[in-house]
Amino acid sequence: MGKKIGVVTGGGDCPGLNAVIRAIVKAGDLQGFTTIGIRGGFDGLLTPVQADPLTVRDMDGLLTRGGTILGTASSGKFSSKTGQGETRKIPGDLMTQVRQTTEALGLNALVVIGGDGTLTTALQMHESGLPVIGVPKTIDNDLDATQQTFGFDTAVACAVDALDRLHSTAQSHNRVMVLEVMGRYAGWIAAYAGLAGGADIILIPEIKFNMPSIEKKIRSREATGKLFTIVIVAEGAKLDETMVVSDNTKTDREIRLGGIGYAIAEKIQEKTGKESRCVVLGHLQRGGQPTHWDRQLCTRFGVQAVHMAANKNFGKMVALKPSGMMGSVDLKDAVNRIRSVDPYGELILTARTLGICFGD
Repeated sequence: MGKKIGVVTGGGDCPGLNAVIRAIVKAGDLQGFTTIGIRGGFDGLLTPVQADPLTVRDMDGLLTRGGTILGTASSGKFSSKTGQGETRKIPGDLMTQVRQTTEALGLNALVVIGGDGTLTTALQMHESGLPVIGVPKTIDNDLDATQQTFGFDTAVACAVDALDRLHSTAQSHNRVMVLEVMGRYAGWIAAYAGLAGGADIILIPEIKFNMPSIEKKIRSREATGKLFTIVIVAEGAKLDETMVVSDNTKTDREIRLGGIGYAIAEKIQEKTGKESRCVVLGHLQRGGQPTHWDRQLCTRFGVQAVHMAANKNFGKMVALKPSGMMGSVDLKDAVNRIRSVDPYGELILTARTLGICFGD
């Protein structure tokens, strides 16, 4: 029947998913693999099974196309992360059904493309006997086992573009403009975008901030004739020791962060009297064409996954090594280890040297 690779995308969508799928299909074809696309996330492995062969011709135009042609899900039966990152065991009967489907489809490998939650589910599948290979995807860049995840560079580019636009309107009205970006429990998007986009204040989960420090920065800018201020805040930054959530309802998914930007803008206006506005980028960061960096990273990830499938290197995740070369790490070492911004690292020290305030 020939060799077959199954590919599934899980968790939130992000730019570059289609580029990984394209690389797997094209590289797999040259190595004698047929690629089977699983639709709708892991649920596509349940009855009725949603799986179709993907051809090289099907890949036309996918390198630049955002989203995922396979569809995805960030909640549901296979959610292994709930609340504030608590791990949930996937029911045994679901694992049995997945195993049966995998065998029925004749899959020699199942490539799972996702972030911490999706790869935690992938690890459980591997432990149940499935030939799983992980590919790290998240705009949050918070997987510790790889130097970078795909989707991050595109999300940063979106945030920098927003900061560029906010500068002119902030300066025109002498306002404080607050930009809220994604990132979950890590401040990578805010830190990188804030530095590249010329933010005056960057607020991230890794650095405890206070309003007097923020007010002092705004006042000091005014004293030098700069009557506007640009603030970028990560959605997971804590206000008064607490993360701001838009929905804390107990569900089969992690809590939905959001609202910290509006809370900061309100407090700034209250403390300084300066007119303050908030912009929340939200899912704009997840959409659109991937950057050139993400495209090449996705392509390399996909090809590496095919190499691992050919060598039966299962239970591992593709990873970008510090050397800049592709490699792999055990799935068990890739999940549940959040990669956080180092408050004393070169990135933050560079920003501080430029006078950027972190609210501490």
